Amino acid sequence: MASIDIYTRQFCGYCTAAKKLLDAKGVPYTEHDATHAPEIRQQMIQRANGRSTFPQIFIDGAHVGGCDDLHALERAGKLDPLLAA
Repeated sequence: MASIDIYTRQFCGYCTAAKKLLDAKGVPYTEHDATHAPEIRQQMIQRANGRSTFPQIFIDGAHVGGCDDLHALERAGKLDPLLAA
């Protein structure tokens, strides 16, 4: 099973939608809540090559992107192979 990191903030609809998809897939993930933690947000921005929107998702250390990117992988049939790695 792949290792998944997701950087989120409270009251973020895109964060909720991304987590909902991962939950539906039954895969565990590590959530990094940056709501009140600027150091976590900075870590996310650094890992995501400057992207500062929420969420930012990483699968096995590789940057996947945000919620829209995650759902695009799902629609293209490419998410399951990434998660199974």
